Amino acid sequence: MILLPAFAVPAQKADPKPAAPPPPLLSHEVHPDRSVTFRFKDAAATKVELNLEGVAKAIPMAEGKGGIWSYTTQPLAPEIYGYSFLDEGMPRIDPENHVLTENLVYPAGNVLVVPGDTPQLWDETAVPHGTVHVHRIPSKVALGLKANQEEVVVYTPPGYDPHAANPYPVLYLLHGWSGVAEGWTKDQQANFILDNLLAEGKIKPMVVVMPQAYGDMSFVESGWNVWNNPAAIEHNTQLFNSLLTGEVMPFAEGAYNISHDREGRAITGLSMGGLESLYTGLQNTDKFAWIGGFSSAVHSPDFEQHFATLDSKATDLKLLWIACGTEDGLIDANRKAIAFLKAKGMPVTQIETPGLHVSLVWRDNLIHFAPLLFQK
Repeated sequence: MILLPAFAVPAQKADPKPAAPPPPLLSHEVHPDRSVTFRFKDAAATKVELNLEGVAKAIPMAEGKGGIWSYTTQPLAPEIYGYSFLDEGMPRIDPENHVLTENLVYPAGNVLVVPGDTPQLWDETAVPHGTVHVHRIPSKVALGLKANQEEVVVYTPPGYDPHAANPYPVLYLLHGWSGVAEGWTKDQQANFILDNLLAEGKIKPMVVVMPQAYGDMSFVESGWNVWNNPAAIEHNTQLFNSLLTGEVMPFAEGAYNISHDREGRAITGLSMGGLESLYTGLQNTDKFAWIGGFSSAVHSPDFEQHFATLDSKATDLKLLWIACGTEDGLIDANRKAIAFLKAKGMPVTQIETPGLHVSLVWRDNLIHFAPLLFQK
């Protein structure tokens, strides 16, 4: 028997466990009192600010450990807030929040919902829901559209009956500059607002038609300075008037069971859409008996030129409702437009509420405007 020398076998070291990834940054924390802490990480930054919808100026954030910048607000009202960060002056989205706003001009922003103790009118609740339809129709009027296709979004109320004996009244609802046709449903939750108001018995069942509200796409694609060009504003507004009355309305009236009469038609919009709704509505009082404008961009048009022949008795409007936030840069222009219309004897309902040129104001406007429509 041969004995072999023994060799010591070194003990095997266990593979080290991989380091656990750091937890995701809690970038938008809503506290029980509805204050919100915002956080943004950039260890190399020397200045980070918060842009919060409803606040006029960017808010400085404080740097903490690990390059995490933070700011905690005062308790906020229940609302849907847009926000973004400024990192060394450059716009940045919140990488931990995947809910974004959509527009054609500005850098994307994030969306934060601050809930109330009870559901708000813009919340999705357990009530019957309408349906949002998206169409693309050929246009020979609008300039610069891709494949000459105009996008039209249509809301039909719950229980919509295409064969009902009485056609549904219709609201033409217009977005603002930089917005898109789906802006009223995606950013403002207009479909949920209408669902909830209808469930509460506060509005008539109505169809809502929301087109892409540009007569000429170059009006938005050329940038903000276009608002310093009265001729460009006039050109876009006139073209949209033709687009709406000549193409969008005939499409909607052919595809949906909606009113063809002025008493069953309303029009309103926000900012650029407010200008367009007032311009189109007042130029076509044979087509619209209910007209509104939210924070309307009426700082440029020559009202005397366009509406010199306005006659309150001949127009016989059921409603002319013009609203604006008192901190909005357009408040003076809206007051001047209202004064002109009142001098013509027009039955203006003037609404002023606290607020800037923001969605918080426009949602509130829709909540108060819609219940007035199509009432006897």
